Amino acid sequence: MSFRCSGCKNPFARRGDYIQHLRKSTRQDCIVAARTVLETLQLPIRHDPPTSHRQHPANSSSRKPSSAALDTSDSPSGSSAGASSHETCPGVEPPPQIFEGDFFGADYTDEDFPMGEDVVDVNNAHPVEVVSDSDLDDSEDEALLPRAFQREAVVPVYVDSNSDATTPVRAPAPASLGSLSPTEVPAGTPPNPIPVVDDATAQFPTDTSDDVEPPSPLATQSGPGGVSPDAHEQLRTTPGHIQHFGGAAGRPVSTSPQFPTSGYHGYGGRLSEGEDNPYAPFKSRLDWEMAHWAKSRGSGSTAFTDLLAIEGIVEALGLSYTNSAQLNAIIDEKLPQRRPAFKLLWAETMGERFPLYARDILECVKALYGDPEHAHYLCFAPERHYADADKTVRLYHDLHTGKWWWSTQKQLEADNPGATVVPIILSSDKTQVTLFRNKTAYPVYLTIGNLPKSIRRKPSRQGQILLAYLPTTRLENVTNKAQRRRILTNLFHACVGRLVEPLKKAGVQGIVLESGDGIRRRCHPILAVYVGDYPEQCLVTGAFTGDCPTCTCPHDDLECLPPCPHPYRDLEEVLDALEELGSADYVQTCRNAHIKPVQHPFWQDLPYVDIFQSITPDILHQLYQGVFKHLIDARVRSLPPNHSVRVFHKGISMLTRVTGTEHKQISHFLLGLIVDAQLPDRSLLAPLLRSSRALLDFLYIAQYPSHTDTTLAALDDALATFHANRDVFVELGIRVGFNIPKLHFLLHYVRAIKLFGTTDNYNTEATERLHIDFAKEAYRATNHKDELPQMTKWLERREKIAQHANYVAWRVQQSTATIGPASISAHRDLRWQPPDMACQLHVKMTRHPTRKAVPLADIISDSHYGATFFIPALARFVAQFNNPSLTLNQIEERAADVLLPVSTLPVYHKIKFWNNDVYGASTLDSIKAYPSSRRRPGSDVYVPARFDTALVRVRSGPDGERSTSGSANGLQGMRVGRVRVVFALPDRARDRLFPQASRRPPSHLAYVEWLSRIPAHPDPHSRMYKVKRLSDGQRVASVLPVMLIERSVHLIPKWGGPIPSHWTSENVLDECTTFFLNPFKDAHTYYNVY
Repeated sequence: MSFRCSGCKNPFARRGDYIQHLRKSTRQDCIVAARTVLETLQLPIRHDPPTSHRQHPANSSSRKPSSAALDTSDSPSGSSAGASSHETCPGVEPPPQIFEGDFFGADYTDEDFPMGEDVVDVNNAHPVEVVSDSDLDDSEDEALLPRAFQREAVVPVYVDSNSDATTPVRAPAPASLGSLSPTEVPAGTPPNPIPVVDDATAQFPTDTSDDVEPPSPLATQSGPGGVSPDAHEQLRTTPGHIQHFGGAAGRPVSTSPQFPTSGYHGYGGRLSEGEDNPYAPFKSRLDWEMAHWAKSRGSGSTAFTDLLAIEGIVEALGLSYTNSAQLNAIIDEKLPQRRPAFKLLWAETMGERFPLYARDILECVKALYGDPEHAHYLCFAPERHYADADKTVRLYHDLHTGKWWWSTQKQLEADNPGATVVPIILSSDKTQVTLFRNKTAYPVYLTIGNLPKSIRRKPSRQGQILLAYLPTTRLENVTNKAQRRRILTNLFHACVGRLVEPLKKAGVQGIVLESGDGIRRRCHPILAVYVGDYPEQCLVTGAFTGDCPTCTCPHDDLECLPPCPHPYRDLEEVLDALEELGSADYVQTCRNAHIKPVQHPFWQDLPYVDIFQSITPDILHQLYQGVFKHLIDARVRSLPPNHSVRVFHKGISMLTRVTGTEHKQISHFLLGLIVDAQLPDRSLLAPLLRSSRALLDFLYIAQYPSHTDTTLAALDDALATFHANRDVFVELGIRVGFNIPKLHFLLHYVRAIKLFGTTDNYNTEATERLHIDFAKEAYRATNHKDELPQMTKWLERREKIAQHANYVAWRVQQSTATIGPASISAHRDLRWQPPDMACQLHVKMTRHPTRKAVPLADIISDSHYGATFFIPALARFVAQFNNPSLTLNQIEERAADVLLPVSTLPVYHKIKFWNNDVYGASTLDSIKAYPSSRRRPGSDVYVPARFDTALVRVRSGPDGERSTSGSANGLQGMRVGRVRVVFALPDRARDRLFPQASRRPPSHLAYVEWLSRIPAHPDPHSRMYKVKRLSDGQRVASVLPVMLIERSVHLIPKWGGPIPSHWTSENVLDECTTFFLNPFKDAHTYYNVY
């Protein structure tokens, strides 16, 4: 729930924020509201005795465990061990005595005791302006343009560098066009229709974001990668300013309808008998849903035919088909085809013909652009996002916020105003479709940059389309290897050239495309990005294997230090060399231009394309599979388990065919394996840690879903730190040099992010995921003989079924809709918001406990849950919760009188964390706490005990509110604890223990054993924080609300030399005494735990 002030009408997501507002506001309306509200709230009164008076009790009651005194530095309470008795004065309350098994003291506030309200985040939109600055310079955007743009064969352009900014254009709806002055638009508003400036007076704002010196990332070391907390916080805020391109960019054409209409109307008109039956051509809902299940979720066609052959099932269900063949006929003949069909083409070389199954690329673009499900999300013009009001910190995330789109739009507008750029993103990668028969497929995928990356990355959103299957021949009949490689390269370019041929004319002149809401625009499909791994990048660009596909750096100098001293490849020089085809000097001319002598590369005549600029970073292959590859097994086997941390029980040195996923999993704990490595020369440990930490920082920062100039500077700084310390790998004998193309390409990451947005716009991990749907599953649906025709037909039917499912949902929605405008699409559950890796994780518990009645004896027993001090800790929690204004001494007295009215408790073995607003229903984190048990009754297989560690918020901010990641330290107010048991109190026990009806306790509680305080500063080289188990084997513990647990945390043991033979993954948290907090557990932890 949310809270709204009746005075100023401002909403507040948390009760604490609301109360603080009422207490501090000076507005008269709010003061009046505060008098009314604060009198009705039972607010706890903080009563904190002086810390110097705190001491352990001299005599423990029978309820308290007898234990040795705790060291001050490690005691969670901060009390002094063995403190002498304090002499009290008459009339003065004696100092409180702290229960050894607890930590919280009298610091509870309302925020520490969530009452179970469903907190809903309030979207407080930041003001966004359309800026008009006449003195801005666009020099860097101009420098990013390929010189070939000005070749006569393309479009000669002239750009006025002194142009002014004008009114924004994003997703304009049809409206009357006239001369409008620049306007200010609040940031965070949805892409509603915005006025358009008359093209006769249109001027375009220029870019000065890179002329401003970004803050140095080394100004403070408190954030990830050395980024200051304020700059770190800018990544998650709504842009302070959004500068739209303006002019006629993205304007609908004059023949566009006045009001939006759903594209489903046209789809439905092509269906027979569809006026009254929303499921047509199927007879009924059941008839349609059975067909939908068979083609999207069901087993093979033979199994489905056998199912329908069961006597009476077709009649009972009222189906219009009796086998798979009849169902396929209905799909093929009666369902309209929005996506183009595959055509068989032939590529000939060396007297052989090779099949090329391809679709028309313009029809594919029309299908993606015109899908009604995409209508709400399309972007039609570039934008510049700024994090601050002064427009000094540029934000990069989706492709339309990068510089490539802005620069290309300027080129088009200068020649023919009113263009809508459709950025084409192609990706290709050969993949195995069988494990043993060595059969491969070579799919080419297409998507458009007008769609947000959140849609393009999800196959279920239909934002990607299979463009073609390329020939997979190996030309084994050609014995000369060099000749074979050259022929295969020419074959690839000939096939892809055939695919992109229609873009040559359409990119210059444009084509009219209709979006899913019926609005038509003059669109220019232009190749923006080509996604592929390193071999694919060399194949696409024609670069020699071993060279950089982006710059002119020779192979022998790939280990050059940043910044890269070599210029980027000159497209004009390369095109001039390619024009010498057929001459005797062609091979040497191409060699001088640093490319292979390819015959007619597919990109040679494409307008507005610099293929060397279009090659983008590849996180999967360049960082995960190209950098992290070796380490020691004993430490790997002894790592404690945790959410998103895989335990390699057999180590990693013997892994074969290591996948990108496994490399990614290894990187989660890589630094912890070497943090105190026993090296022959101890002086090498510091540079080893610095270089490894810097490379990991680069990896994690490079994957941010949003970037600013500051974080990009930190990215470059992390790479510079690695190169400054990299010689340690040579001294240790791990490497003999660094002429590695994948490592060299890291120098170009910042440029690519500024051009095309963040790396998740074009990472090859998305391509690898598409292989499952478009290649592997398609192959499994065939009879494995002459498979390509069967694969393409299977894909076409799947696409038809998916499209019809959306149409049926839309029709049903229309039939049940009340008064109001008709919807454009069936689903509108995705809205853009700033990528927020610091979003709060919400606890999600199962409806029913894992075990309904666990005896208290089992909870306390070391052989079960091991919650040794459970009863006194729970008693103290009850006393504190019922009497939040009492002193600690009084709470101790009250706790001694608390009797638990139960002998068993319901116990939960798992806590899940999620954030539905940002990440949907995905589980972002989890904590497990359970004893060892048999896998199933009577089984000889035991599941080892697991009690995860967690970060718990033990202190609120200075004003009582919960601190955010924007504070001086992401760990401020946090404490590390080990969760032993998660439980709930039965209703009858809650009524007896908490008799006040106005203060009901949280529904779920946890017993947590505390580790030492998190130090103020991390280790200087690894920059990881160190914590310890408390001395003398004592367990200091608390019962607390589950809502105070922020996230799980992975602890890496401080190995201290050879690993004791009895250490295992299951017992290392009990055996080891000192640990490091692992910030690389996952991207969310890296961003927040610093």
